[in-house]
Amino acid sequence: MSTAARITEENEMKPLRYAINVTLDGCCHHEAGLPPDEESMRYWTAEMERADALLFGRVTYEMMESAWRRPATGAWPEWMDDWQLPFAEAIDGAKKHVVSSTLSGVDWNAELLRGDLRQAVERLKQEPGDGLFVGGVTLPLALADLGLIDEYVFVVQPVLAGHGPTLLAGLREHIQLELVDRQEFRSGVTALRYRPSA
Repeated sequence: MSTAARITEENEMKPLRYAINVTLDGCCHHEAGLPPDEESMRYWTAEMERADALLFGRVTYEMMESAWRRPATGAWPEWMDDWQLPFAEAIDGAKKHVVSSTLSGVDWNAELLRGDLRQAVERLKQEPGDGLFVGGVTLPLALADLGLIDEYVFVVQPVLAGHGPTLLAGLREHIQLELVDRQEFRSGVTALRYRPSA
């Protein structure tokens, strides 16, 4: 391997992907869209499985843990349909990093990220692997402002919520995006995958 190729390989970082459900009018509250169906759950399961680790803020971590952590009995609850199990298995087993200044500790395959956010996330991106997944509202805004998000996935719900919170509200500078993939679901949901323009 040439010196130039080796330097390029060493400098490559794995991508950080931000994915979220959003209504047509920009609301990203987790209950504002359509109830998940089999097709959308397959999509979200694939997103989880593409990631070496998940990156959450405190609120998203606690919300996901309350919904998707396997009970101590080892059996998933009766309310969970068979088509939800692959997503539950994927998120339950995933490695997680939690950005929080208020939590004193985490479990559920998780570790706290402390200190400077940019340095902590860049360190994770330098580890070998296929990519990181970030969800939520507040943490992705901070990461977008730092220019650390490499891919944006907006799963657009055909709903007008008429209220917030809205997607990336308060972003300091606009980010020009390039559409790289589009997937339409039978429910009318459209998954749009973007990368920041060079």
